[in-house]
Amino acid sequence: MANAAHFLQSVKLPHMQEVGQALIRTLSDDEADVVSVTSIIAKDPVLTATLLRMANSAMFGLSRSVHSLDNAVSVIGMAHIRARALSICMANTFAFPPGMNRLDFWRNSMVCAGYAKWVAGSIAMDEQQAWLTGMMLRLGEVVIVQRMPDMLERIERLPRGPGERWKRERELAGFDEGEICAEIARRWDFPEPVALALQSTAQPLSSGNSRMGAVVHLAALITDQVALAPAALNDLPIAVVQALGLNVHKLQSQIPDAESFSDISMLQA
Repeated sequence: MANAAHFLQSVKLPHMQEVGQALIRTLSDDEADVVSVTSIIAKDPVLTATLLRMANSAMFGLSRSVHSLDNAVSVIGMAHIRARALSICMANTFAFPPGMNRLDFWRNSMVCAGYAKWVAGSIAMDEQQAWLTGMMLRLGEVVIVQRMPDMLERIERLPRGPGERWKRERELAGFDEGEICAEIARRWDFPEPVALALQSTAQPLSSGNSRMGAVVHLAALITDQVALAPAALNDLPIAVVQALGLNVHKLQSQIPDAESFSDISMLQA
């Protein structure tokens, strides 16, 4: 079986911009507060403007407009703004290989992030860590395809059932996108719980035993069949659902529309 860490030795990862690096460091800094996070973001006027545009989009449904970064943080919350800022930094960092639609990719990633946040919130887990982890998951696929372009068509061919992308990646490359993204997260100094969650997402009960990985696993499966929601929740793996203590019937009555997560206007600049 191929090893994700060994694979990445032959891949030149993109360089994360300075603001993104600084924001990642705050994830492991217990003393990081609103002032420190806001000051980091404020160093990048383009990032600040993008975040303000995002905050005023229909996705957030705020009752009033926000006109400054401080205002946005006070209304939306530091953790949420930081997670969104990191998503923008990563979106601007990765170059997409030919044949992979950038906007469709990020729309899918945002929906996965949204459902991860929703599932995490239902069991009192860290919603923003869930959102960030769900958003990052498929970055591993980008790296796999950059290194082995001929795999894209085979990984993405239709029909493709929920979770089948992971199976195809393991068959073709020897590892899945989550394992690759976990190694990327470690190289970029993300907190180990984020890396462990990514590493175990495809096989949450047999790889790393991460509850956050199990949350993102379910979010990705829901994302793969959003057209069938809420009925899609009936097809979620029972063992994972039980391990998290989820009430599927309750979730079915509360499942958000994927469109509420899929605003990618902030990534189009």
